[in-house]
Amino acid sequence: MKFTHQLVVGSLAVLMLAGCSDSPAQRREARGDFDYLSTAPMQQWKDPTNVQPQFYTKYQIPKGDYKGAIGKQVDIRPPQEVLDLISGTQVEQKNGDAVLWFYNPAQLPKVWQTTKNVLQSRKVATTVNTDTEIKTDWVTWNSKDEDGPISAKYDIKELKNAERSGIQVTLTDWKEGSKESAPSGLEKSRYAALMMNLITNQYAEDVRAEDAKKAQELIKQIPITMGTDRSGLPVIIARIQYNLVWSRLPSILSTMGFTVQERNQSQGTIKAEYKVPGSAYWTRVGEKPIDLKSGNKYTFLLGDLVNRTSINLTNSAGKPVSEDVLKALVPMLKDASEQHQVNNK
Repeated sequence: MKFTHQLVVGSLAVLMLAGCSDSPAQRREARGDFDYLSTAPMQQWKDPTNVQPQFYTKYQIPKGDYKGAIGKQVDIRPPQEVLDLISGTQVEQKNGDAVLWFYNPAQLPKVWQTTKNVLQSRKVATTVNTDTEIKTDWVTWNSKDEDGPISAKYDIKELKNAERSGIQVTLTDWKEGSKESAPSGLEKSRYAALMMNLITNQYAEDVRAEDAKKAQELIKQIPITMGTDRSGLPVIIARIQYNLVWSRLPSILSTMGFTVQERNQSQGTIKAEYKVPGSAYWTRVGEKPIDLKSGNKYTFLLGDLVNRTSINLTNSAGKPVSEDVLKALVPMLKDASEQHQVNNK
């Protein structure tokens, strides 16, 4: 019984980078003058009589039997890279294989299950499907860079050594249309990387969805108190993980009179303009208006403390606000998080 399944590339199609041209062949081929292919062979240099030649080794062409594509056979497309989407991992592309190494062994079973889910969701048949190895039947890819549909078979294995564990994707068989052939090194590397990207992209999406779910469940229970940073300076401490605070803080700030204008997660900064809320807000919170001016811009600084998050505030000049202002923000943050939870039920 023969299985042939169609794997249509959707959101990851953009990963198959290609220039704009009229045909798949032209997208793969260089444009220009190929007269260099007709260049006469090099001849041995003959030194004039009584002349001592001088040679500079850094310009010397190494000797060897070099083989490779020339002319229109050269594929000008940029290489397909394995995207580094999973924290605590190292990407490796070697001999056409795509390998993802894990420094935390607990990640491997989760990514392995994601691999099975990706293949199952796309109805890819497998000839071997165990806890350590998966061999697929034909997987068909449609790409504007190719002359027609191309198909490949994959061997996906778990790897383990003394220091780390990983997953390896190897392209084993290749077919263009109905014609089978041995895959070239470029074809192996390109389509092994694309399969690995399907896996890592799905895993990253699952992690984001799980984080969002946790944030929704935990946002009402965030303990917010005053504390100090490593330098002993006053900061606000939210006793949940950084990514959960980051995902919810912009909407929380909007109920406190702040309009978020710019965010940078890698730097942990949220820039916002402040407008003093009305008297009804301060009555509900049970506090007096804080010493921040309407129309001024402020920057919230978030720090990752593993299972906690520090929050500080600077003015438009980049100077930290007073400790009194930070203390006044604590009940405002508590009230805003509770209001946010009620509004999202």
